[in-house]
Amino acid sequence: MKFGMRRVTQAVACAMGLLALGGTAQAANWLKLQGTERPSAVGRAHVWGFIQPEYQYTKDTKLPAGTPWAGTGAVFNQQRPDLSSNSSFNVLRARIGVRGTGFPLDDKVNYFVLAEFGNNGITKPSSAAAQLTDASITLNQIPHARIRIGEFKYPGSEEGLMAIHVFNYINFTNVTNQMLLERHFAATTGANPHPYGADSANEMNAPVGAFRDIGVQVFDWFDVGDWEHTYAVMVGNGNGINRTDNNNNKDLYLYWSSAKIFGGKGPRRQDWKTYAWYESGKRTIGVYSGSSLSEQTFDRKRYGIGTTFLKGRYRAAAEYMWGKGMIFNGTSGGAVPGTVATGGPGAGSSVAYFNVNPNEKAHGWYIDGGYKVLPNLELDLRYDQYNRNTKVSADEREFKTTTVGAQYFFNKKSRMLVNYEFRSADAPNLPDSANPNKVLDSIDNRLSAQLLIIF
Repeated sequence: MKFGMRRVTQAVACAMGLLALGGTAQAANWLKLQGTERPSAVGRAHVWGFIQPEYQYTKDTKLPAGTPWAGTGAVFNQQRPDLSSNSSFNVLRARIGVRGTGFPLDDKVNYFVLAEFGNNGITKPSSAAAQLTDASITLNQIPHARIRIGEFKYPGSEEGLMAIHVFNYINFTNVTNQMLLERHFAATTGANPHPYGADSANEMNAPVGAFRDIGVQVFDWFDVGDWEHTYAVMVGNGNGINRTDNNNNKDLYLYWSSAKIFGGKGPRRQDWKTYAWYESGKRTIGVYSGSSLSEQTFDRKRYGIGTTFLKGRYRAAAEYMWGKGMIFNGTSGGAVPGTVATGGPGAGSSVAYFNVNPNEKAHGWYIDGGYKVLPNLELDLRYDQYNRNTKVSADEREFKTTTVGAQYFFNKKSRMLVNYEFRSADAPNLPDSANPNKVLDSIDNRLSAQLLIIF
C-alpha cells in the first residue's frame, strides 16, 4: 500500500515538532548501564530477565500476476521468525541472566551473562533450546579506560545499542532491520544445488547478529560541568554471536557521545545526547561463477550520527546511517525462501532464496517522538526511510514506514505496546509497470501488540 507523500510530510513534521519540544525516553548512557554497577546495586549475583509475548498481523496480500512467484505469499507480509503465516502469536523474547561483581574479592570487576529462550532470529537457526547472547567481564581498575571482554553489544546505533526491554516500539526501523541487524549466510545467493547442503533457500547459517560481537572494548565517560562525554573503542571477530573468527580479519568499532544532563539516572535519565559511531570489517562468503563457488572477502562498513532528548513528558530521537560493502538484499522476487516459482522463466524449478549484495551502498534514517498524555499512557509516532542498493539506479529499492504506537505502563516493569505501521516500498528509478514495483506494491500495513514483563 502506497503511503502518500502528503501524509508522510505531515508525519515527519509532527515528529520534528516533538523533537523540538523534548526527547527520547530512555535517553541513557547504555555503555555504563552494563558491567559497571556498584556492589551495593547488584551484589555477588543478581538474577533478572524479561518476557515479550506478541501478536502480529498483515492482510497477506499475495505476489502479483506476471511475476515468477505469482499467487504465493510475500515474504514481507509473513511473521517472524518462521515466515509461515501472516498472523501469529509468538513468544518473541524470553531472556534470563545474572549480573554481579567480584565483591568481596574485588568490587571493581563486574560480570554479565544473558541467555535467550524466545522464538526469534537468535534461536531459530539452531536446534538448541537457548542461545547465549551476552557473557562479558568488565575490569574497572584503570582510570578513564574500563575494559570489557567477551560477548556483548558493540557500540553503535542507538536503536541497536539501547536495551531492548525499554525499546519504544515492537519492530525495528527498516534501516536498522535490513542494514544493521546482520544475517550470516554461506553464500551470496542460493544457487541450486547448494554446495553447503540441500537447502537451496540459502537460509542463515548462524544466529542473527543481534548487534553483538565477541571481542574487547576500552571505554569510559567523564563529566565537564553538566555535560557527560563517553567514548568507546572495540575490536571484535565480526562473525556474529557464539562463533569464533572465520577469516582472521577483525572488526573495528568507534563511538562518541556528548550528553547534557537534566536530571535522573539509569535508563530514564533526562538528557540531550548527540552521538556518532563507525564500524568497519570484512566478511568472507561464497560467490557463484556459473555452477562453481569460491569464497571471497568483502568490506562491511556502517556509520551514523544521531540525537536523543528527554525532558518531562516529551521524548524524541533522530538518526541517519550509511552502509557500504556487504548489504542484505531480501529474497528472490519477494517470495518466501524455499517457495517454487509458479510463472515466468524457471517456473516449476526456480526456488526463492535469500540474497546478499557483497559490494553495494545503502543509507537510511528515522525520526521518532512520543508524549505521555497520562502518567501511564504514552502515544508514539515514528517515520523511517531506507534506500538499499544505491550504486546502480535500476537496483535501488526505497522502503518507507510510518508507525503509530501507544504504550500503557502497568508499572515500572510491565507495559503493553500496540503499533500500527503504514508501510510502502518501490523501485524509484523504474516504471510502475516493472516487476519490482509490482512486487513491492504487495507490501501490507502491519498491526502488532506486545506485552513486556521484566523480573
